[in-house]
Amino acid sequence: MRSSTSQDGSINLYRNRIFSLKQTLVIAAAAIAVLWADQYTKHLIVNLCFPDVPACRTIIPNFLRWTYERNVHGAFGLFGSSAVMLIGMAIVVLVLFWFSFREAAARSQIVRIAFGMIVGGAIGNVVDRLHYGYVIDFIDFYRIWPNIFNVADSCITVGVGLLLLSSLVARRHG
Repeated sequence: MRSSTSQDGSINLYRNRIFSLKQTLVIAAAAIAVLWADQYTKHLIVNLCFPDVPACRTIIPNFLRWTYERNVHGAFGLFGSSAVMLIGMAIVVLVLFWFSFREAAARSQIVRIAFGMIVGGAIGNVVDRLHYGYVIDFIDFYRIWPNIFNVADSCITVGVGLLLLSSLVARRHG
């Protein structure tokens, strides 16, 4: 930690830090909100669908239904079924994202929220893997998308999209 002297002569030990407490709290708040929404919706689906009734509720006819699925694989059914490997991969990806986007997060509220969405989604799926040995998926756009997913997956996807868009905008303006 570096110190610096302000105009009034006092020493400021926090000026050179990349993140302020407020910026860190934005990431944490987004992650906690996503984690809560993910776990709450999965709890509702487990109680609503029961594992024996896979396609339990049609939400929009011929478009969207809640379908209970135990996903032992990684994203889009890829990356095998080893819970330890999938949790390890999630941690590695989070660390890579952090090192890739930490400077942008220090400057951009959108990047902080996006990173919080990714962290919250990853933790939501890790919680499932640790608790059940699989991830509970239930959002099924069965006419247009082959994979069933959950709130955590949605937030991870939106978060990554926001990070990519912010990178493109920053390159255009920088």
